[in-house]
Parts: sequence; structure tokens; C-alpha cells
Amino acid sequence: MPNTPVLDRECQAGRAADRTGWEDMAETQRRLARYNEKRLRPALSNDRWRADLAEEQQMKAMEAQFVEQERQAVAVRAKSAPGTPEGFMDWYEGLRDTGPGQGDALFPWLAETASRAEMRWFIEQEIGGEAGFDDLVALTQVRMGTTAKLELARNYWDEMGRGNRKAMHGPMLSALGRALGARSTVDSTVWESLALTNMMVALAANRRYAYQSIGALGIIELTAPGRAVYVTRGLERLGIPAKARHYFALHAVLDVKHSAAWNREIIHSILAEEPRAATAIAEGALLRLACGERCFRRYRKEFGLVSA
Repeated sequence: MPNTPVLDRECQAGRAADRTGWEDMAETQRRLARYNEKRLRPALSNDRWRADLAEEQQMKAMEAQFVEQERQAVAVRAKSAPGTPEGFMDWYEGLRDTGPGQGDALFPWLAETASRAEMRWFIEQEIGGEAGFDDLVALTQVRMGTTAKLELARNYWDEMGRGNRKAMHGPMLSALGRALGARSTVDSTVWESLALTNMMVALAANRRYAYQSIGALGIIELTAPGRAVYVTRGLERLGIPAKARHYFALHAVLDVKHSAAWNREIIHSILAEEPRAATAIAEGALLRLACGERCFRRYRKEFGLVSA
């Protein structure tokens, strides 16, 4: 009997385990989201390890199928990225203007028009789709080169508030949610937002996607400031206290510095040592942008802005 490629076997296992779930994207993303919550949470050892391994195999097969399908959609554009560090950086930084979802009409609308209830729903989706940038960086930095690892460490330390509990970025977003009365669960989060989270976890948690994770995390730093400015304006217009809206106000400024350092110290250093990583880094950036674009489109639909 001929050997079946590992990915094919995994995908077959995933389809056999959940034929209807994969056909229903919303259910697939909810299953992956619940699995990732369990997967990343510290736990105690137990006697269910065989059942846990069986579940892990099924869910990783589903995850791999999702990622590989998304990779196919961006493959052509990713392969157009130059292989030299300088050429690649010009291409990569150009995604700030030409990448999927950039300049979306959702954000000026949030700044100028959204009601408090609409802003609350948007923040609920943001919280529901938040994978934890600090944890993603920690997972991604494993065995990276020294220059890249040092900058990843500096980025992580900033995410952790440089040791100040009140300055940690994750709790800042939670504080904004509380100020707005936001309640976010897997069931209340649209599948497009869950898919974004699931994609980011998949890239960071699987070493075969380590370079894609570098590209995806870096593109957040590159593109988030422009969106954060609009959200900050909207929150201020709605009378949200400055302390509560600090998460977006901070990222409107800090991520500009983070992006410059990320591109110089991480991406450039990686490509100087391994030029073949260019396509993978490009894929990661495009995967993250495409997931974001899908979210923005869904949010506009929810707000009745389909034609915007």
C-alpha cells in the first residue's frame, strides 16, 4: 500500500471525525476556538491522556485543513514577494496601503457615526477575536535567531507593561470591555472573528508555520495604528473615559515604533540568514490581512453598511 502524505492522512482524519462541521464554517471555527481555549490553558495531568491525544489529532487535522485552504488563496501574491531583505521590506511595508482590508470604510464610520451599542458590539467582537499578542509572540520566538529573539523579547516586555500590571496590554482591552458593558463569548462572537483568532494561534503554535507567524504578527504592528486612531476617535466621541480607551490610544502610537523595530530586527535579520523564508513571511502577512478583511466585511453587514 503506498504511503499517504501526512497532511492527507490528517485531513482525512479530520473529515471523518467531523464531516458536517467542516462544511459549516461557523461551527468549524467555534469548535477550533473552544479547542484553542482548552489547548492553551494550563492544566493538571490526568488519566484521560489517550482521549486527549485522540481529540488533539482530530482538531489539529481540522486546523491544518483550514490553514492550508487559506494559504492557497494567498499563494500567488505571496510568491511575488522579493527574496532579498531590502526588496522584501519594500513589498511588505507596501501592504499597509495595498493589503487586503486596508482603508476599510468601517473605521471612519466607527469614528464618526457608530452608536454606543454598535461600538459595544464591535468591541465584543474584538475581544472575542483576541488571541493574546503576548502569548503569540512567546510561542513564535522559540528557537529563532538571536537578533530576532531579542526584539521579540522586547516586544513581549512592552505587551507585559514592562512589569507594571496596570500597563499590561491584554487587561487594558478587558477594561475597555467592562466600561462599555461588553460581554464576549465563543457563541456571541461571529465566526469570522473566531477564524482570525484561530489562524493566529495555528501559526504561532505550529513550528511549520513559524515564519508565517512572524509575518502575521508584524503586519498587525504595521497596520493597526491607522485603525486604532479611528476607534479612539469614536470612543472619545461617545464619552468613554480616557483611562478606558487607553488600549486603542496606546496602540495608535506605540505600534508605529514596534513595527519599525519588528521589520528591522526580526524580518530583515531572518531573511539575511534564510532568504527562502520570504514567501512564508509574506503568506503570514496576507493570511492575517485576509482574515481581518473578512471580519470588516461581516461587521459592515451587521451594521447595515454592506455597500460601504
